[in-house]
Amino acid sequence: MLLARAGVKVTVLEKHKDFFRDFRGDTVHPSTLDLFHQLGWLDDFLAIEHSKVERIGLRVAGQQRDIADFRYLPVAAPFIAMMPQWDLLDFLAGKAKQYPGFDLRMGTEAVAARTDSDGRINSVLTRDGEVLPSRLVIAADGRRSIMRDEAELPLKNIGAPMDVLWFRLERPPELGPESFGSLSAGRFLILINRRTYLQCAFIIPKGTGDEIRTQGIEAFRNRLRGLVPELDGAIDQLSDVDDLKLLSVSLDRLTRWNCDGLLAIGDAAHAMSPIGGVGINVAVQDAVVAANVLAAPLARGESPDPLLARVQQLRARSVHYTQMIQKFAQDRFIQPLLERDAPIEQAPLPVRLLDRFGPLQRLPARIIGLGIDRPHIESPDAYG
Repeated sequence: MLLARAGVKVTVLEKHKDFFRDFRGDTVHPSTLDLFHQLGWLDDFLAIEHSKVERIGLRVAGQQRDIADFRYLPVAAPFIAMMPQWDLLDFLAGKAKQYPGFDLRMGTEAVAARTDSDGRINSVLTRDGEVLPSRLVIAADGRRSIMRDEAELPLKNIGAPMDVLWFRLERPPELGPESFGSLSAGRFLILINRRTYLQCAFIIPKGTGDEIRTQGIEAFRNRLRGLVPELDGAIDQLSDVDDLKLLSVSLDRLTRWNCDGLLAIGDAAHAMSPIGGVGINVAVQDAVVAANVLAAPLARGESPDPLLARVQQLRARSVHYTQMIQKFAQDRFIQPLLERDAPIEQAPLPVRLLDRFGPLQRLPARIIGLGIDRPHIESPDAYG
């Protein structure tokens, strides 16, 4: 959208015929909401049905602890908007289509990259056999990126000790409006208030998803019982293991995001852990920086190749620090919790301090909600 807004001809390939996928990054953080505010689109976006997360808490040893408060962030919308990703993508596609150079091709899968005699990527092959020439291919095709593999970009695996089982439950009215995590020895459940239901994430040891599914839904319901007592009645709604959607967690990043003719961004450049729900928002920030660097030169007809490394240079610190924080949380908090047998008598000291001293909650809110080195839109508007 930002490239088309600058007057660049853009073709977006989406392999599916629609955007409808359940449990795909449904968190739109304050940093992304503020980008819509910069574009004058915030009111239009918030008119779409959504729920707000203004605070995040943890329930430990039966006590509710607040750990992050977004309400004081210096942005127009200081909260996380919980919205199905298909609504977000439909919104962006609708806005992008107002620019004459934007072409969204649904049901069109890119399966290979093509190079010229000098080895520069100059086109994309679709599954239907069509070859689409391009001055620049932007690989935004996720953590199992075909385009990344085609370009043979080097990938560093950082590792993750857990996977996630997603499911939904009706929200008991006595539970209250807050979104929070609840943990005990060997169990960690995250509950996100989606107004009419709860989006639930049950954290499991890496690679155990198939085993849990094989044990059956009753065994899984028993894992959940007592973790959040208000949910014990709602748990019976889970009737089949097909109600559980497995997210195989990855934490990795490319050591080089580009080659001549191609730039990787988002999960294709760096898969984020679901900790903090930051993945989609970090990817959006990649896109903003890519447009800031490339839009004007592309609009002038210049070669993008000398500029591609600049995108990684501008984004590397944010990505590295965010992944470092996620790995610290994985190694020091989540993995010991999943391996623990003894009951948890009280919350860890950092959690108790955050809960006791309210202003401290603004720091994790800022890291989660705004990220590190938050970019602003600087790409030109050829139609404004």
